[in-house]
Amino acid sequence: MSAGTYTPRPGAAPLHRMIAAQAALETRMLLRNGEQLLLTVVIPALLLVLFSAVDVVDTGAGEAVDFLTPGVLALAVMSTAFTGQAIATGFERRYGVLKRLGASPLPRWGLMTAKTLSVLVTEVLQVVLLTVIAFALGWSPQGNPFSVLLLLVLGTVAFSGLGLLMAGTLKAEATLAAANLVFLLLLVGGGVVVPLDRFPGAAQSVLGLLPISALSDGLRDVLQHGAAMPWGDAAVLAVWAVLGLGAAARFFRWE
Repeated sequence: MSAGTYTPRPGAAPLHRMIAAQAALETRMLLRNGEQLLLTVVIPALLLVLFSAVDVVDTGAGEAVDFLTPGVLALAVMSTAFTGQAIATGFERRYGVLKRLGASPLPRWGLMTAKTLSVLVTEVLQVVLLTVIAFALGWSPQGNPFSVLLLLVLGTVAFSGLGLLMAGTLKAEATLAAANLVFLLLLVGGGVVVPLDRFPGAAQSVLGLLPISALSDGLRDVLQHGAAMPWGDAAVLAVWAVLGLGAAARFFRWE
């Protein structure tokens, strides 16, 4: 047999195939994790149904579902890009998974790209599910879909950077506790189900600068009020995205 006829040829696969394979693996692992599914799918869906059906919170004029749906969509983005990713990545770092993957032919930036793609795939499934539920509850969205898409992407990047920063600097147990605590605090004080104007004036100014508040208010301006692109909220998300990704790139520890 002549040289060069052996298959498969040794060597690393093309970079795009490695990233795609890793992203598919990350997505399967996330969807098989019951705790992550509870956080990313079940809780947002239950909140949307419960607060739309039961008059617990004064959401102002109009149907409750029209106010709640944008906030729950923002919550879904935060639960996946921030809370879920921080916890999963933190424990992967603790058990040495990241260190081993960092020594593979897949470059470290490729691994982070794959994780981001996995987050985006999961968010698409979340948005589709929550949209179907909202329509069943009588939701009447307005506005430009492009503005909604841009806000969701900016929110994903911002929360993803913050999640990676937490996972790469804290111990896994501390990340688990801190990520869940932040999730609960922002659920209550981020304008998701409780309007920000229900808080004292001084608190409104601070809460309005949070990424969850900017995302929920921006989505609400577009989907509920039919406004054009809310550039103020988009700018807040962009600042958080730059700060989060920059800090994660600077301080992330692989071991």
